[in-house]
Amino acid sequence: MSHGSTIHESLTAVFQVRRFPDTISAGQGASRPVDPQTSRCAPGWHTELAVLLWERAMEPQTGSWSLPGGRLRDDEDLDTSARRQLAEKVDVRELWHLEQLSVFSDPQRVPGPRRIASAYLGLVPLTADPQLPPDTRWHPVSALPNMSFDHGTVVHHARTRLAAKLSYTNIAFALAPARFTMSTLREIYCAALGYEVDTTNLQRVLSRRKVITPTGATAAPGKTGGRPAAVYRFTDDGIRVTDEFAALRPPT
Repeated sequence: MSHGSTIHESLTAVFQVRRFPDTISAGQGASRPVDPQTSRCAPGWHTELAVLLWERAMEPQTGSWSLPGGRLRDDEDLDTSARRQLAEKVDVRELWHLEQLSVFSDPQRVPGPRRIASAYLGLVPLTADPQLPPDTRWHPVSALPNMSFDHGTVVHHARTRLAAKLSYTNIAFALAPARFTMSTLREIYCAALGYEVDTTNLQRVLSRRKVITPTGATAAPGKTGGRPAAVYRFTDDGIRVTDEFAALRPPT
């Protein structure tokens, strides 16, 4: 098949750790932000990694769910395009990390004029709660709805990249609040990785790599009392490699 012109677009898989009802099913997308003051879910809710999607109202594939993105303008680079699309279309402006993921260039990836997509991974901190348009929702990565074109593949690639980087970089800073307890940070890691992580081991590893720093403050005690939890912050507010050979693995 020949193509008279080629359209270059940006697509961004935006992730945030959120809470979903235990009865959630693919396509529902009901969620709420995690309260960083407590690591305990209310009954009937659980924490998961979520991806931001909007529902297509026009052909092709009406009713399917797409990643935010759009055509690259003549006067902008790809990073600028990705950030503009997120701000204009889904009102996501509090983005703490953005990196190019891959290029998707299969000639048959979408019908009509050929489109080459530069895909991005974007991360939103726990405390952000952007005001989304009516056609846009957060969906659990573990239960994606009917996805448009190859957008489900993009989400899978982004989740894999995030999980890998959680092992050997400090990328979790972009998912966490500015100040946090270890129980909150563990909840973020568990949601992003998709498996359980031991709080003590996580604290030991991140402290040894100088990823986190104690603030000297403590969190307010919970309803059941007990010893106040220490409050930490990330040592750096930008991404860096902490151990290029490290890997966080699920429990055996």
